[in-house]
Amino acid sequence: MKKVLTLIAVFAIIFAISKLFLQGKSPDKIKQKQKTVNISDALTNGKWINKSGGYKVSNENDYEVERFKTFTFYKDGTFVLDSAKVKYTGEWKVEEKNILLKFKPKEVTHLYKNTDVNKSSNSYLTEKEIISLPDRKGTIKNDALILSDGFSYNNYPESIAGIFNFYEFTGFANVQIGHILMILVGLLFLFLAIKFDYEPLLLIPIGIGILIGNIPMFQVADFNLKLSVYEPGSVLNVLYSGVTQGWYPPLIFLGIGAMTDFSSLISNPRLMLLGAAAQIGIFVTFLGALYLGFAPPEAGAIGIIGGADGPTAIFISSKLANGANLLADGTTVKNLIGPIAIAAYSYMALVPVIQPPIIKLLTTKKERKIKMKPPRAVSKTEKIIFPILGLLLTTFLSPPALPLLGMLFFGNLLKESGVTGRLAETARNSLIDIVTILLGVTVGASTQADIFLTKSSILIFVLGAASFVVATAGGVIFAKIMNWFSPKDNPINPMIGAAGVSAVPDSARVVQVEGLKEDPNNHLLMHAMAPNVSGVIGSAIAAGILLSFLM
Repeated sequence: MKKVLTLIAVFAIIFAISKLFLQGKSPDKIKQKQKTVNISDALTNGKWINKSGGYKVSNENDYEVERFKTFTFYKDGTFVLDSAKVKYTGEWKVEEKNILLKFKPKEVTHLYKNTDVNKSSNSYLTEKEIISLPDRKGTIKNDALILSDGFSYNNYPESIAGIFNFYEFTGFANVQIGHILMILVGLLFLFLAIKFDYEPLLLIPIGIGILIGNIPMFQVADFNLKLSVYEPGSVLNVLYSGVTQGWYPPLIFLGIGAMTDFSSLISNPRLMLLGAAAQIGIFVTFLGALYLGFAPPEAGAIGIIGGADGPTAIFISSKLANGANLLADGTTVKNLIGPIAIAAYSYMALVPVIQPPIIKLLTTKKERKIKMKPPRAVSKTEKIIFPILGLLLTTFLSPPALPLLGMLFFGNLLKESGVTGRLAETARNSLIDIVTILLGVTVGASTQADIFLTKSSILIFVLGAASFVVATAGGVIFAKIMNWFSPKDNPINPMIGAAGVSAVPDSARVVQVEGLKEDPNNHLLMHAMAPNVSGVIGSAIAAGILLSFLM
């Protein structure tokens, strides 16, 4: 027992000495309290640190955080103030126990987001400013340096100051509730993709991107770590330019064209009307967004969610809601690329959940059992002519959609020509897979909590859900009307109208599954593919029309 007590006493003494050391004190200093304090020695011993708020994370964002300010005093009468990684220098002296600090002018480079849509966003716009901080007076009281500006600094050894500096750069020091919420969203995406097989090729890259984009990191205005997707010069920012400049979506369309068979549409052209009817969701949502206070370009970008076409949604939002274009009143449009892309892909992944109830609500059991006439055989010549003719007709109608439709029909011609097999194989496999990975990760990373978690994002998700419902309902209702006027020997099953949204081929698969539930011998997949692929064309044309009106 005696040994135990002795051991406890030793540990207590060690703890007391170490605690004094961590506070920048020593047993010798305690003894010196009875003597006259040597202010110069006290100042130059270790570093003086204060943590306070009021630091903006960027010059475009009013969000403020706390950061360390550190004074380092040198025996030659000079000092350095490190204020959120901006270093100010000056001279100090002691007069009658008062410390006088005189700052030297400091040239500071301010970093601003590049809002010129005609130039690369991979660099900041810079503005230099000479800052002259006012002179300050201070005293050391109760082992704290108290300055005339009202801030108090505590003294720490250099080793402890280094630990503080390391801690300030960790995620633990910078985490906010928004980061936690977005990380949970990312984990939800991964869970849905892995557990329920909901669009895993999209949701897994996006989910990982959300995690990457919401790792808390050191951020402050005029300081660029080159790490996050919004910091010019970072790897993620360079990859994200494919989203902001709008060149990922055309490459996706190239791959879609190379893997799409338009035979069902060529054999039954009237079903193209269903793809057009489903685009009503785009224009209804556009009006809804205007009603909720979004600017016309922002509303146009949000409306495309109704087409259930992720690449098209990204393409048009990069043109209309990119955080760079100026409105008529001189204000800048909001950057809605992240929320719009996440909403579009989320609802695409949830097609098997959202569409069946709407289909059942709007159709009768008898209608769901309708068997359609088998599509006719399509010749190779027709398959070759279709992408060429489709390219000319659609782009003459809507030239702004050329990047999307041009690549879609080009990819299809690679497939159908029969002489470019290698190119078609690359486009529909390697190329589209690589672009999907880059697109998913960078779009996910763009959901940085301080930018993504806004009232606008919530409204976009609500509008996106409504637009998807309206688009599905519009296609089904129009299919019912077409069936009423169709010959009895060539009816239309109203369920295929739900495939008019451009979630290829998920919407067509939903129609197939619902048809088999009603009649195991009723195969609707080939019929549903006609409005499905026409929906892809229709959403791109709608995007081009909105661009021509709103740009």
